[in-house]
This record gives sequence, C-alpha cells and structure tokens, in this order.
Amino acid sequence: MTHAIIGFGKIGQALSKSFARNGIDVSVATTRDPDSFAAEAAAIGPSIKAVSLAEAINADIIFLAVRFEAHSDVAKALPNWQGKIIVDVTNAYGVPVEKLRDHPSAKVVADAFTGGTVVKGFNHLAAGTLGQNPDVKGGRRVVFLASDDEAAATKVGALAEELGFAPVNLGGLSEGGLLVQARGDKWGKLIFEDLVKFD
Repeated sequence: MTHAIIGFGKIGQALSKSFARNGIDVSVATTRDPDSFAAEAAAIGPSIKAVSLAEAINADIIFLAVRFEAHSDVAKALPNWQGKIIVDVTNAYGVPVEKLRDHPSAKVVADAFTGGTVVKGFNHLAAGTLGQNPDVKGGRRVVFLASDDEAAATKVGALAEELGFAPVNLGGLSEGGLLVQARGDKWGKLIFEDLVKFD
C-alpha cells in the first residue's frame, strides 16, 4: 500500500512526523509547487517526500489534511476515486450548518470524492498532540476511525497500528462519525479526548 498526505499545515506535518518516526514512506502534497516545501518535508525525515498533487493522488491511502472548505478543490483532481481510501482528517468547525445539508461532515466529503471510500479519522487530536510519539507510559495513544466500509476502516486501522497508535472503530459515518466531527460551533463528544490504551 502507498500513502500520501494532502495538506502540509500543522496537521499534515504532525501526520508526517508519525510516518517518519516509523520509517514509513509517505508523499506530501499541497496545491503549491513541491519545491516550495521540499526542504521542510525532508527535515522531518528521509521517508517524507514532497510531490505534486497530481502525483500524490496515485497513492492507495490518502490523508486529507486540508481545511474542510478546500476538500472539494482536492476532489476535482480526479474524476473518479475508485479504489482509493480517503482518510478525512478535516474538521468543519465554523462551517455554516446549511452547507453540510443535514449530513455529517464526513458524508459531505464522501459525496465529493466520487467512487472513493472515506474513513473519518486522526482528526480528534490537536496537531501538537498528534505529532507526539503515541507511546505513552507503555500504552498507545488512541485514534478514532469511522467509516461505512468495514474493509477500508480495517486497512486504515492496520496503518494506524504501524504508526504506533491504538485505533478504535466507532462504526459508520452517521453513527460514530458524529462523535468526531464539528458542526457549526459545536464539537463532537470525542473531539480533543486524548486517550491511551493499555494492552
């Protein structure tokens, strides 16, 4: 499986640190020329490669780490995302509720990525926490996942474990996904909950 992160702000860089810490290759992209942030990417670790958006979307698992409002612009990069797993790391805090059409924010993202499979995840932790070593006093930091596709959630869960996290599957986007989303000026009940699992 190949991996990419689209977005290289605080969350994108925090995710990159997790990949670098474990020596797992990941491409990082923005809408900018990759040369403009290649040095920053390389400074995180040798497994982090700055690429163009057109190259990043070739990956099997793609972390969407952009502002929620920018998700539709990224979705236009491919007419059909068949076979791709999109990990929705966005938060729709402050987005007018009417723009979400009475759907969970991850459903709105899923509708934009035609043919792709969306897993909501890695979005409930602040960037500073997400970028830390998930090994906490012998336990592993929890990341929540929600998806309407169990196979996709399992694949992202396996990657989360490779990255050192303890994945917890919350179920579908319209059930568990509501616990890790923002809606208007309200946060889901599990947002910012920094939990550690001891095996």
